[in-house]
Amino acid sequence: MALFTISDLHLSLSTDKPMTVFRGWENYTDRIKSNWRRLVKEEDTVVLPGDFSWGLKLSETLEDFKFLEALPGKKILLKGNHDLWWSTVKKVNEFFAENEINSVELLFNNAFKIENRVICGTRGWFYDQSEDDKIRKREVGRLLLSFEAAEKLGGEKLVFLHYPPVYGDYVSNDIISVLKEFNIKTVYHGHIHGSGFNNVVSEYDGIKFKLISADCIDFTPFLII
Repeated sequence: MALFTISDLHLSLSTDKPMTVFRGWENYTDRIKSNWRRLVKEEDTVVLPGDFSWGLKLSETLEDFKFLEALPGKKILLKGNHDLWWSTVKKVNEFFAENEINSVELLFNNAFKIENRVICGTRGWFYDQSEDDKIRKREVGRLLLSFEAAEKLGGEKLVFLHYPPVYGDYVSNDIISVLKEFNIKTVYHGHIHGSGFNNVVSEYDGIKFKLISADCIDFTPFLII
């Protein structure tokens, strides 16, 4: 059983906001589908760290989730900054049940064990300004809850965030502190696109960071193990 990850699919099959207006995103849904089917088997797991759909309401994500459901493997999805359709876990799970979305689970204040490894994570936060303290502290708390759940499950922690904790000269010190407290060595994240690749940091204070935004990895699920 293999574990893959890919973030920022930015699907818009039910809305009129295609990513094809951006360079390099031509035929991106077909490319995602083709590459996914070529690599991922039914027994595999794919983690999607945010910005899954442009839908503003759950009802506007249905075709996007049907697209995902039709692809092989189990999918673990966490929230990104553009996932405005995300209301509560209860409502999203009810939506999944009503529409027979059976292969998708949400990573939110919890963790998932995949053989001897545990999937942890949260959205994170990108800015370190006083007016954002409440949001930043909330995300730190959610990461701690995920780690606490992982401790109960046991196994090596694999961490997924939407926002990078380090980007250019910016450092989210609170999140870095939590990562170091739990001896995390690698973090997989999305959010960054296009010219932003130039400011991506691959290592900071002994922690490696891997950008897995779809356009950064040629719309191909990235094999972790």
